[in-house]
Amino acid sequence: QVQLAESGGGSVQAGDSLRLSCAPSERASLWFHMAWFRQVAGREREFIATINWRGDKKYYSDSVKGRFTISRDNAVKTTVYLQMANLKPEDTGVYYCAAVYSSIDDAFRDERRYSHWGQGTQVTVSS
Repeated sequence: QVQLAESGGGSVQAGDSLRLSCAPSERASLWFHMAWFRQVAGREREFIATINWRGDKKYYSDSVKGRFTISRDNAVKTTVYLQMANLKPEDTGVYYCAAVYSSIDDAFRDERRYSHWGQGTQVTVSS
């Protein structure tokens, strides 16, 4: 069972930038689609960004489009990144990395598609 490990969270001021990283416990690039979700206490987990295994299909939620960028590096060991710019207090939450093996070459917004999840990393943005 592939495990995911997120890193890069922290506390920042509004307008700052952060980069989150997520790496699987073993080599997993072929057909391994990945995504980021966010959860705020008391609310449902929400989709943030997703990328297919090739890295040529990317989708974003409207709330982060233009500010966040998802990317991946399949060179040695797949790592997916979430570059977050111009952070806002409403971006605060626990960010989860998710992944799934699928022969459908696409990136998925629906969390029910994903079978692997990380433990989450906290991002706090102060005004």
